[in-house]
Amino acid sequence: MKESVISEQDRIKAQQCVNCPICTRARTKQRGLAFFFVKNIEGGFCPACQAYERVYGRKAHEALKK
Repeated sequence: MKESVISEQDRIKAQQCVNCPICTRARTKQRGLAFFFVKNIEGGFCPACQAYERVYGRKAHEALKK
């Protein structure tokens, strides 16, 4: 399996996803309109959400580990 190299651009976009109010709400609440939006729609279109998945190894809507 080919490992992808995480670029600095990926890290910048992933940080945008971390700071995004919609994605942050989806990660913390795990329900509601924001969660549905990020899980079903934004993850396929948003380059920041895609970069978040590459950098952190989990989807933008998945809950943070405590």
